[in-house]
Amino acid sequence: MLDIDLIRSDPGAAARSLARRGYGESLEPVLDLDARRRAIQREGDGLRAERNAVSREIGRGGPPDPAVVERMRGVSGRISALEAEAREVEAGIRSAVLEIPNMPRREVPEGDDASGNVVVRTVGEPPERDPAARPHWELGERLGIIDLAAGARISGSRFYALRGRGARLQRALVSWMLDVHTLEHGYTELYLPYLVGTDTATGSGHLPKFADTMYRDEEDDLWLIPTAEVPITGMFAGQILEPGTVPANFVAHTPCFRRERAAAGHETRGIKRVHQFDKVEMYKFAHPADSDAELDRLVADAEDMVRRLGIPYRVIELAAGDLGFSAVRTYDLEMWGAGSGEWLEVSSCSNCDDFQARRSNVRYRPERGARPVHPHTLNGSGLALPRVLIAILEAGQQADGTIVIPEVLRDYAGFDRIE
Repeated sequence: MLDIDLIRSDPGAAARSLARRGYGESLEPVLDLDARRRAIQREGDGLRAERNAVSREIGRGGPPDPAVVERMRGVSGRISALEAEAREVEAGIRSAVLEIPNMPRREVPEGDDASGNVVVRTVGEPPERDPAARPHWELGERLGIIDLAAGARISGSRFYALRGRGARLQRALVSWMLDVHTLEHGYTELYLPYLVGTDTATGSGHLPKFADTMYRDEEDDLWLIPTAEVPITGMFAGQILEPGTVPANFVAHTPCFRRERAAAGHETRGIKRVHQFDKVEMYKFAHPADSDAELDRLVADAEDMVRRLGIPYRVIELAAGDLGFSAVRTYDLEMWGAGSGEWLEVSSCSNCDDFQARRSNVRYRPERGARPVHPHTLNGSGLALPRVLIAILEAGQQADGTIVIPEVLRDYAGFDRIE
């Protein structure tokens, strides 16, 4: 969440920054609560000082003046009332601030939505559309590796099953990505719960904002994770990380569960936009002064994975109005879908500054004896399935009906083509 001091110091600048991303709510209610909190603090401090002074005077001897005793009873009662009011005001401030998104960096492109996104670079030339090229849903059905009907029978629309070499290819992708990130990019692998508590999902910034797009077990108050970013943040909630533990890099493979609400049509064909999918997620804790450089490294790590697959891709910087709730700056990576003729988002890499660390109360000591401070958090897909799978199937289709898979995956999959 945003630091209330940041809002208080220049409310106009904060409002203008938030307006860039489409947040138009007034900041006055939270500022009024903050002013009331500080007034309560001042009055309470004054009354406590008075009570302490009287207690010292009484301790020096002599019977206390009945009028003074009566006055102190009133002071103690007022202090108790102020403390109760302070708790109520603090809860109101936290509730209000939890609804406010992060403020975009000044360098972030202007724009109310995805139309303002900027292509930073394109690597590889998307080939001319081959009229004979088929989209992945046709390829998967013909080769018997993607079973949309089975997914619908099991769970309903926007679920799918993988069979045979389709399932094996996905497993190969996950193993390969984890190996590269842990053995070459310097990440520590984590295995995480797929269900998290409300506090955990609130700490990562997914609640209360995205409650309607997440799946919930109401009886136990648990939420199915939309991304590994949520449990990784929660893993360190309330902790003070010791000197030398930041920067830290983590990677995890998890399923992700989301209530996608796109209208029926082209966007929902096949396995592009589904309720359950797998993802390998990268996550960083960084020194505040280094987080911009760490974002560049995060993008480079995701880009390295895409480059090795040998499929054209591009890097896009998101406009202010297209940023996620917690992000101050984001880069997306998109691979070319040769059969569907579209760019497919396979990674989104974001710097969240101290927004998530502040919500989750994660702190670290820069050095021994130093005051704990909030680290910056960053996250990025490294990469997300099933869109990588789509790009591989569509790029590898051959005239004879087979699909050739990228060379880097062949030892992991145990085959070089699907037929």
